Amino acid sequence: MNPAHDLPARPRDVPHVLAAGDNVVDRYPATGLCYPGGNCVNTAVAAVRAGAEAAYLGAVAPDAAGDLLRAALAAEGVRTDRLRVVPGRTAHCVVEVVGGDRRFASSDPGVSRFTPDAGDLAHAAGFDAVHVGRSSGLDGWLAAFAAASRLSYDFAQDGDLDHVRRVAPLAWLATFSTGHLGEDAAGDLAHAALGAGARWVLLTRGAAGAVLTDGTGTWRVPAAPVDLVDTLGAGDAFTATVLVGLLRGTDPAAALRAAARAAARTCSRPGAFGHPAPDPLATAGV
Repeated sequence: MNPAHDLPARPRDVPHVLAAGDNVVDRYPATGLCYPGGNCVNTAVAAVRAGAEAAYLGAVAPDAAGDLLRAALAAEGVRTDRLRVVPGRTAHCVVEVVGGDRRFASSDPGVSRFTPDAGDLAHAAGFDAVHVGRSSGLDGWLAAFAAASRLSYDFAQDGDLDHVRRVAPLAWLATFSTGHLGEDAAGDLAHAALGAGARWVLLTRGAAGAVLTDGTGTWRVPAAPVDLVDTLGAGDAFTATVLVGLLRGTDPAAALRAAARAAARTCSRPGAFGHPAPDPLATAGV
């Protein structure tokens, strides 16, 4: 068992969440616009919108895309004390939307991959939870983050049971995107993560809703009604809202209902959380 699972509760209505890892500008060629995003950026913003205080730890370049990300984080009230600005190109991704469902056509991680330092880990210890996504390339640092705070880890669609068994013992909240799986296969992932030591497991299931379990209880919620525009970022909004609810000690069913509403709002507009801008990479011929 990870000792961070048993960290003393901080009885406050405003949890503090650090999102550490990936960022990206999501490029929409069909409209010529781009939006700030990335699992960890989206999670930080959604945590603030759910009532938490949040910070983002990552790296961008001194270019127009990096400026967009930094401006959006500032506008959303996300702290960026440990955000690096390093030479190179900010990460970007080309997004296509088909029937409201986002699809990733191509991507470039740019400068988004970074190595945490002692200052980052000391910073993490001041938060109630640290969120990391599989796409962040920080698996080698998960134990250090988990020793500093509660770890929220987003496996995305990763169903590799060996990976699950390595990471789940560190995770206070383990999240899986399982809309592409049958109910039994999704349940097997939850069972594997709980058996390996995860405190909570969240299965987001797209239009089929979501499931949250701690091994002794299981809570389900249907997807909230929405006029679907773009699913990009919906899972991140769902995860962040559940994480904030659990940190507050909110009833799990209530946390799931709030998360379903947050995901539906995300699906009702283009981009993960707004802040559209002309695509600077398109004008540069990238």
